[in-house]
Amino acid sequence: MVPASPAPSSPSASDIMGRLRALGRPHRAGSVDGHSQSALQVLGIVVPDLRAVVRDVARDVRSWSASRVVSLARALCAQRVLESRQVAFELVGRRPDARASLGIRGIEALGRGNDNWKSVDVFACEVTGPAWREGVLSDAAVHRWAASRDHWWRRTALVSTVPLNLKSRGGTGDVSRTLAVCAQCAEDREDMVVKALSWALRELAKREPKAVAGFVEVHQSVMAARALREVRRKLETGRK
Repeated sequence: MVPASPAPSSPSASDIMGRLRALGRPHRAGSVDGHSQSALQVLGIVVPDLRAVVRDVARDVRSWSASRVVSLARALCAQRVLESRQVAFELVGRRPDARASLGIRGIEALGRGNDNWKSVDVFACEVTGPAWREGVLSDAAVHRWAASRDHWWRRTALVSTVPLNLKSRGGTGDVSRTLAVCAQCAEDREDMVVKALSWALRELAKREPKAVAGFVEVHQSVMAARALREVRRKLETGRK
């Protein structure tokens, strides 16, 4: 048996794309989750395989400058492949210096083209949420997304609150900023936004149940039934 060639120590976007395409599973390709469509190509890579690629590439670029990591992330996003964007976002997520170097314009450029919940959620949890928490993004920028005509940017704004509150992602809890964004989206009826509103409130409820209960009481007349049901169940039982 011929031994596998070692992974390149300085991976390029082309190297990474070659590995991703080799891991693609045709029967899983074509849609984001079996039914949701995207303009991005979907290779159908299973999560453990994708995580292995991220882990290996992150190790290989550990000594790279922030600007070089950002350049690689941009090149991966330019491939217009769902999985390559996920790798890009996770690489930036592991490098606070890369996030800081992007600034608002760079962050928005990196997220341009996100048109499905997987891309948005990885982007928000790895890039925008931590950048907001670290002061790279202003409250005004996130509120602008929450008011966007594009529902994917509205979802980005809501999911960006998760890293403010989720302990495993470095969150320490932020009632005021979380609820301010949730208030902007409380009346939204776009399904992807409703689900994100529910997620944002349920994550905060783990830390600040009284604050979330108060929010629900004030906004219950305008919130979507699904979000109300899920958040109330979380408050009452601790489950979704």
